Amino acid sequence: MLIAVYILFAIAATSRAGLQIATKFDEAPVAYLLSAVAALIYIVAAVGLARAGHTGRRVALACCSVELAGVVGVGVLSLVDAELFPDETVWSGFGSGYGYIPLVLPVLGLLWLWRTRTRTGSGTDAPIAA
Repeated sequence: MLIAVYILFAIAATSRAGLQIATKFDEAPVAYLLSAVAALIYIVAAVGLARAGHTGRRVALACCSVELAGVVGVGVLSLVDAELFPDETVWSGFGSGYGYIPLVLPVLGLLWLWRTRTRTGSGTDAPIAA
């Protein structure tokens, strides 16, 4: 389910950013480029979460971490200085335009990665019981 939501957000953010960049880039270039960055992170996170193995998990961990920092950072900036964001981004207002899912999604991703982590050095790839 988590991967499906990431794929849905990848499609939504890519579509929105693509349309905004193609039709009105000059109105809010920073906002539209941030939406494109969010779209790229959602795509890479979905792939990382879907891939089995150490590399996929590391990619997903990096993406979820950057995503959380991005949504919190852009969320704060969009409230402190609204003039920086004359149009909404996926992350502005902490993802309010998307029902705050952009704020919750990386937290769920990080929790899932933590919950399904494996023991290292013990010769087993069994998940660690919480």
